Amino acid sequence: MNSVLHQSVPIQKKQLFHYFNAHFNSLFYFDSNEFTDTKFNLSKFDCLFAGGVADEITANANSLEKLRAFIDKHKGKWMAGFISYDVKNEIENIKSTNEYRVQFPSLHFIVPQTVVKIKGDEQLVYNYGNADYEITGSEKYFVANECEILFGGVSGLKPKIDKEKYLQKIEAIKKHIQLGNIYEMTFCNEFFAEDIIINPEKVFWKLQSLSPAPFSCYVKTGDKYLISSSPERYLCKRGNKIYSQPIKGTVKRGNNAVEDEQLKHQLLNSEKERVENVMIVDLVRNDLSRIAELSSVNVEELFGIYSFSTVHQMISTVSCEVNKQIAFTDIIHAAFPMGSMTGAPKIKAMQLIDEFEETKRGLFSGTVGYIDPDGDFDFNVVIRSILFDAKKKNVSVQTGGAITINSNAEQEYEETLLKLKAMQEALQLF
Repeated sequence: MNSVLHQSVPIQKKQLFHYFNAHFNSLFYFDSNEFTDTKFNLSKFDCLFAGGVADEITANANSLEKLRAFIDKHKGKWMAGFISYDVKNEIENIKSTNEYRVQFPSLHFIVPQTVVKIKGDEQLVYNYGNADYEITGSEKYFVANECEILFGGVSGLKPKIDKEKYLQKIEAIKKHIQLGNIYEMTFCNEFFAEDIIINPEKVFWKLQSLSPAPFSCYVKTGDKYLISSSPERYLCKRGNKIYSQPIKGTVKRGNNAVEDEQLKHQLLNSEKERVENVMIVDLVRNDLSRIAELSSVNVEELFGIYSFSTVHQMISTVSCEVNKQIAFTDIIHAAFPMGSMTGAPKIKAMQLIDEFEETKRGLFSGTVGYIDPDGDFDFNVVIRSILFDAKKKNVSVQTGGAITINSNAEQEYEETLLKLKAMQEALQLF
């Protein structure tokens, strides 16, 4: 492994991104978008590039067992990867019968050939494979014509479940709540386009301009792409401490500063949104208690209100301490999938999700992230995301919200459209 620290020439991330996207068939890119509006600034970088494949694992069965062996083999190296939502079927022995629009494998991790970590004016480079890449000042001036190539865009996304059927499903879910089968369930709908070609790089940067988020990422693996502006952290490890920051509670941004503050106050004091949030906080506390040191699970912030470009969100922070030797896969097994995307009780909610939704989630509401050479990691929740299959020419976007007994079906439908807005605009480029 070679590592070189460069401090002299700041690299423009879009140009460096273009270089990696053009030169590597596999790319994981993470961008914190310089978010500092949080009491828990846990990010280790401004952006991270992981390009090429020195070694990899792809699994659709016994996924966590295979991943554990892969991580043990490569301790002390950077790794990047994703875990699809349907790994839940392996953890809890649940079946899914819906079909994918864009099918990623259940799990995919790489040791990249080249990693570039940028923090301020510092660029740290790691090489693990044949890629003989070293940052120089030249990339600052690297502008390729390909960056401006435009392909056919998406004029409109079709809902898998139309509005009338969606409203009926909400009422049916509420009946399950009335019967005591669940307390809360995250219900999602797919919006899609077929037989189209997009420029993933162009769409990604457009989405970042419309909806910058602290856990944004771009994944290219073969002919499949994930383009994400996720605002939500799933799990983060720093030393012997684990953090989870579930989001439950959403309201639109105001048209001016006064209205914006009124909407934030409305969100903070909404009984419905607080109930949604605290149910998931309790679920996360329960999940983390399975791997936590005794009496170390702690709610560090409850009902925090954070602002993004199109919405305000209610975010809580739960932490625990763990034995430093605990395996990454043991933590995932205890806490996957994330409670904010399932509901409570988790297993019954997941069963009903498969019954009421009409598209397999796949990578949507799964997680993407990295493991660093120290064994620390940071993984997001795959929401506010576009999935693209370049071979099949399919685009898939899923959005949803938490359904409780107090949910209004019309308002829930409007929330899915609010969350869809930035992705729809990013796709309507051409």
